[in-house]
Amino acid sequence: MTPTETYYENLANLTMKNLEKRHFQCHYCKTAQEAVAFASELVPAGSTVSFGGSMTFSDSGMADALKQRSDITLLDRSQAGSPEEVKEIYHKSLNADYYFMSSNAITSEGELVNIDGTGNRLAALIYGPEHVIILAGMNKVCPTLGDAISRVKNVASPKNASRLNRNTPCASTGLCGNCLSPDCICSHTVITRRSAPEKRIKVILIGESLGY
Repeated sequence: MTPTETYYENLANLTMKNLEKRHFQCHYCKTAQEAVAFASELVPAGSTVSFGGSMTFSDSGMADALKQRSDITLLDRSQAGSPEEVKEIYHKSLNADYYFMSSNAITSEGELVNIDGTGNRLAALIYGPEHVIILAGMNKVCPTLGDAISRVKNVASPKNASRLNRNTPCASTGLCGNCLSPDCICSHTVITRRSAPEKRIKVILIGESLGY
């Protein structure tokens, strides 16, 4: 293995040990391709599936894999024809059997850190879908809670604001301005310190740099 592969695997082992103490279900995949195959096996035929906004979800190939399945019902807001339909899908997603997302950051102590604009993704993470599956590259694992929060504010959020063409300080400077701009995408900050019910949240760590 390369030094990077060894580093990711060692850090993943530590992180998963701590995630499991907090009742998360964990798995490590060396590649995104392996992660997509593993996650697909978790979703049985007949399931209703939805997902939150995530570059990891699309870049890994997970989105395409689910869209190609004819044996599940996929709630895909990109297919909505109006804002009202998008809102309807948001609400239906809370009753999905499986909900896919990433996490903006994960601490090596086993905590998930996420910041949302509207909160639909975090609402599903907290309560509703029977199962939540998180795909996250090892680039998102941080040593401490403070490091994780800083990563979300100063790495993930500026990149997402730029991607979404938002007029925010972070999109211009690359650093959080703690703004209250109308274009702000940081309305809700959620720290998930344990999975309740046990193993409802399944974290698949991937030995690659993925997403923001």
